[in-house]
Amino acid sequence: MALFGKKKEEEKKAPACACNSDCPASETTEITSDCCPEAENGVCCIKVLGSGCASCYAQFENAKKAVKKMGLSVEVEYVTDLQKVMEYGVMSMPALVVNEKVVSMGKVLKSADIETLLHKLGF
Repeated sequence: MALFGKKKEEEKKAPACACNSDCPASETTEITSDCCPEAENGVCCIKVLGSGCASCYAQFENAKKAVKKMGLSVEVEYVTDLQKVMEYGVMSMPALVVNEKVVSMGKVLKSADIETLLHKLGF
């Protein structure tokens, strides 16, 4: 039932995240591959943002496993400085950043999920 006689507009369902699984809607699907000149296969930097807790460290380890399994020679950086984390606008951790864009936050992704996410993003 709509208020004041107006029909409620139907919400169009967009994929919840870039990997089309049940990740939070805060994940992005647009990544540029030219954020820095060191880009290799489109990926120049992968960062895990966290506070230093066990969940954030698990995300870091899973990201390293995914990168190694994909054969990328990109180093995964673990950022715990809260000032730097706040610069990305992340409000829930752990967060995954690819090419300076936040692609996941508030959820620990398994290494297979990170691989799937990177493939869906075109890397």
